[in-house]
Amino acid sequence: MRASSGFRAATAAVGLSFTAALTLTACGSDTTGDGTLTVVASTNVWGSVAQAVAGDKVDVTSIITEPSSDPHSFEASPTDAAKLTDASLIVYNGGGYDHFVDDIIGTGNSDQLTVNAFDLVEGGAHAGEDEHSDGGDSHEGHDHGDVNEHVWFDVDTVDATAQSIADKLGQLDPDNADAYKANAATFHGQLEQISAITDGIAAAHKDAPVAQTEPIAYYLLQSAGLKDVTPPDFTSAIENGNDPAPAAIAATRQLLTDKQVQALVYNVQTQDRVTQDVRATAESAGVPVVEVTETLPEGLDYIQWQTNTAESLAAALQ
Repeated sequence: MRASSGFRAATAAVGLSFTAALTLTACGSDTTGDGTLTVVASTNVWGSVAQAVAGDKVDVTSIITEPSSDPHSFEASPTDAAKLTDASLIVYNGGGYDHFVDDIIGTGNSDQLTVNAFDLVEGGAHAGEDEHSDGGDSHEGHDHGDVNEHVWFDVDTVDATAQSIADKLGQLDPDNADAYKANAATFHGQLEQISAITDGIAAAHKDAPVAQTEPIAYYLLQSAGLKDVTPPDFTSAIENGNDPAPAAIAATRQLLTDKQVQALVYNVQTQDRVTQDVRATAESAGVPVVEVTETLPEGLDYIQWQTNTAESLAAALQ
């Protein structure tokens, strides 16, 4: 089960990261000793977005890459801290999701270039407010009562993040600024293919009821025009790494056994005995299960991953 203390980066990592940060230049045009640009992303989701923009000009390193990893419970090692503080550009989710990045860079160079995707959510930091939140704290360091930080499911935010990455890389590497802008434009076109799928879902299944094991796919369901009817007590408990109350579990199971929902969105990366039981209930009732993850499945880039997810959701609703 997900540990609520997962956002705390190791004290030793932060201490070492501060020492490494002192080696950075103050104007944000940081490179390695041989002049090579370095881009570091918190997860391979944002690493894939950054690589799409960087193309063959810059290699991107991602801190969290394992498909089985849960970013909520990640603790940065001293090596991870050094990578972040030595990076020319850091790309991360923000909103408290990958809090270890804030912990590390907060002790270092204030002029270091970063792209925080959550800061680019249209409408400001509280866009994507979760209608099912109960106002209580979720993971340490942020509050799901105000926001939904799973912004990689928001195509517009991902597009804005890619554009920001192109701008920052252009600052660091003016000679290739046009190439970065062109790559971001290509990426924009690929994102439109995902939007076309969710627009199609919205047109065919407006306000169709669905359930989630936790509110990870909020933005995906919003763009697809679907209605999440999962009891908030259930999703908030799972999101906090707690066992939901028996009444919340019973109500969620009832949605599935009575086929009151047309699909169950299931986070395979944070499953436990409660969510596994919910999935089994859905499958027994003939309710389609749509699997989602928080990092890239092996062998897929961002566009392939989100296209597959959107297509799976569309197929489940047929």
